[in-house]
Amino acid sequence: MTETVISVRGLRTKLGGKEIHKDLDLDVRKGEILGIVGGSGTGKSVLMRTILGLIKPREGSIEVLGRKVDPLDRKTMLELERCWGVLFQDGALFSSLTVCENVEVPMREHLDLPSALASDLALLKIKLAGLKAEDGRKIPSELSGGMRKRAALARALALDPDIVFLDEPTAGLDPVGAAQFDELLQNLSKNLGFTVFLITHDLDTLYAVTDRIAVLADKKVLVTAPIAELERHPHPWIHEYFHGPRGRAAHDSAMLVARS
Repeated sequence: MTETVISVRGLRTKLGGKEIHKDLDLDVRKGEILGIVGGSGTGKSVLMRTILGLIKPREGSIEVLGRKVDPLDRKTMLELERCWGVLFQDGALFSSLTVCENVEVPMREHLDLPSALASDLALLKIKLAGLKAEDGRKIPSELSGGMRKRAALARALALDPDIVFLDEPTAGLDPVGAAQFDELLQNLSKNLGFTVFLITHDLDTLYAVTDRIAVLADKKVLVTAPIAELERHPHPWIHEYFHGPRGRAAHDSAMLVARS
């Protein structure tokens, strides 16, 4: 039986008086790339931030790697933060730090490493993310959009995480850059063995890299299944999402790649 690394049960969240999630259940399996999709306002980023302990739910329970997520339990949260890496929307890099210094931030927060060793490890993560050594000396404003995404991914990998959370990692990238990022993510996940929690609107990404997809609708996870099953699902939003013009184009492109 496949191990569950994230378990969410009966989640209820409210922000600004608005109920975002109600009775939401979700399981994420070890080693998979799980895509998270849903219409605008369904709370995809809110769900991620709640799992990370950045938002306290009104009801429900969350376990990550067998430990209960509780924003008030700082000891447990620090232990969990060492087990996951996060790429927020737009990368969220520190603008005044170099790429190398950005990647070193989690190491300095959670590990007691000599400065030289931290720098060497940061350089390794930068190269793993597909950047060059000299890119580590640049500040974020000197990088292209795709390079900033890779730098943020390098920081997410800083602590050799068991789980990597990605929020719209290919947003704003051109098709070539997005496809390159997808390939990089898939290769890293396979070779390093981490689980991926991936929020994305990019249908090409969903077809290219995900093992399963969780659909947020009606304030909960409506269904979690491989993409082939979702294409046959009768829910109106799911049907339109995967059978609209962009969905058909992404499907056809994925079939071409599979046959080549």
